[in-house]
Amino acid sequence: MKINDFKLERYFAKHEFTAKYLLSSSDCDGYELKYLLENASKDELDLWEGMKLGYTDSVGNPLLREAILRYYKINTIENVVVASPGELNFISMNVLLNPKDHVISVFPCYQSLSEVVTSIGCELSFWKPTPDTWEFSTADLEKLIRKNTKLIILNFPHNPTGSYLTREQLDEIVRIAKSHDVHIFSDEMYHKLIIDDIEELPPISDIYEKGISLWGTSKTFGLAGLRTGWLVTHDTGFLRKVVAFKDYLSICNSAPSEILSIIALNNIEKFLPQNIEKIRKNISLFGQFVAEHQIISSFIPPKAGSTSFIKLNIENSSLEFSNHLVEKTGIMTVPSEMFDYSGKYIRVGFGRNNMPEVLERLDKYFKITMSAHNNL
Repeated sequence: MKINDFKLERYFAKHEFTAKYLLSSSDCDGYELKYLLENASKDELDLWEGMKLGYTDSVGNPLLREAILRYYKINTIENVVVASPGELNFISMNVLLNPKDHVISVFPCYQSLSEVVTSIGCELSFWKPTPDTWEFSTADLEKLIRKNTKLIILNFPHNPTGSYLTREQLDEIVRIAKSHDVHIFSDEMYHKLIIDDIEELPPISDIYEKGISLWGTSKTFGLAGLRTGWLVTHDTGFLRKVVAFKDYLSICNSAPSEILSIIALNNIEKFLPQNIEKIRKNISLFGQFVAEHQIISSFIPPKAGSTSFIKLNIENSSLEFSNHLVEKTGIMTVPSEMFDYSGKYIRVGFGRNNMPEVLERLDKYFKITMSAHNNL
């Protein structure tokens, strides 16, 4: 199988661990191990202290799958498979699709949602939002359906724009998929990070028998280092194929990560509210910053999730802007080229505590460096 480089991840690999400031991260600050264990129950601590570092159940620890089911209407762990989120996406596309199948994906998107599809040899159409609002139209989606359409790929809360759907829109998508007997793969990695005063969407697996929900600990919980994700669906035949494919990849999950994920899922109130409050605070700070800088020509605050896709008023490309910014200030941003999106945009992440310090440094850069180069 031939597959193109993952542009975004290669860009992060170049800068993430050398840049002093990460303004474009989509995750929140990671919680310390000590914090997880302080919030664990006695039974959970017993699991941690009695853990053996041997092979684990390939479908996922039964206790972890039970903890996951607390967030779904499905009531049996046979409908849950645990692995790393990226692995589950890769496997799902390979299990569901054959060459020449047609797939519809949201766009812009995290590259793995589309790249694995094209590497299989599928035809791919993009469901795009209106740039002025980042709103997605279900009428536009329905126009993309073909006779050979096999899969619709969703991602809400949406990365990178922060867009979200209404329940009515989600129900309309299910109607479209059902009428054409199409699976829906829903990347719900930012599930429950609701910023605006809006209705939280249910997992797609709760409302559609051919819906596949992907969630994990990275974004919502601020525990990206656990590398824990899961699929939930009524389609147990699909899940059996996922597990069989997984035998060629990770085989099974990390025992420590599974136990720590159990603690997190059973104590979400110790993680989620703090992350939402941090995101809201940083959105407000960034909004004030935007009002003072003409170089940012458009900022649409996210309705949900932890990111926004902002438009820049610059003469050079967004990639050139990002490269110069990280070189001169140590601030890493993700340019729109990493999403194959035309225009001069960068992704901004709101999940980090050092936003005030980053904005102070960015302010100096805009006022001195950018003015000196006549780029305003």
